[in-house]
This record gives sequence, structure tokens and C-alpha cells, in this order.
Amino acid sequence: QEQLVESGGGSVQAGGSLRLSCAASEYTYNSVCMGWFRQAPGKEREGVATIDSDGDTRYAESVKGRFTISKDNAKNTLYLQMNSLKPDDTAMYYCAADSVRCHGVFFMILRQNGRINYEGKGTQVTVSS
Repeated sequence: QEQLVESGGGSVQAGGSLRLSCAASEYTYNSVCMGWFRQAPGKEREGVATIDSDGDTRYAESVKGRFTISKDNAKNTLYLQMNSLKPDDTAMYYCAADSVRCHGVFFMILRQNGRINYEGKGTQVTVSS
């Protein structure tokens, strides 16, 4: 049984919007931390946003003011609202959950090419200029 299933990716023009969804198992959804990361071809994985069990959020500098992470507890679903999309946002976007590590540590793990406890299979986002 897959723990995390992403949806909502697609192709948009620069300036457009997309909303990504991540359906989680109840166990995974109740992790201390949930978040999104992305990986573009030929580039390393990059943390995008995290949200902890208290609802505190963190964002990568590159998406601050444009992306919003949120959760729907009734649906065990994580979201990423992406506005003012840029061609540099083109990447495979992954949902992830961790039982202990969040925010800065979550981002650091990705920079070091480490693994988050649970990772989805990804959804492609393509932004054209």
C-alpha cells in the first residue's frame, strides 16, 4: 500500500497556478512533519515547503510568497498551492513525511541527498515561458 500519492501536476504558462495534492495513509499523515520537495533534470533534490503537526510552516527562499503548503485533516491530504509559477519551477514534485525531522533539518537532509522517512512517487510540473 502506497503511503503517499501525489496528483495535480501539469503544464502551465509562466504566471499561472497549480495546486498539488498528496493523499496520505492515516499513519503517514499523522507524522510530525509533512512537506514537498522537487527535483529538476540534472539537479539535486530541493526542499520546497514543510508543515509540522502544530501547523508551523517553512518555505524555500525561492518560493516564498508564491507557494502555500496546507493540510486537510478530514481528508488526510497535504496540498501545495503554487502561484506566479516560473520556468525555474519546472521539476518533479514529491510529497514526503517524516516521523521526527522537520523544517531546517528536513531541507538539510535533501541537500545532503539523504532520505525522508516516506516519499511519494512524484508529479510533474512544467512551466513554459
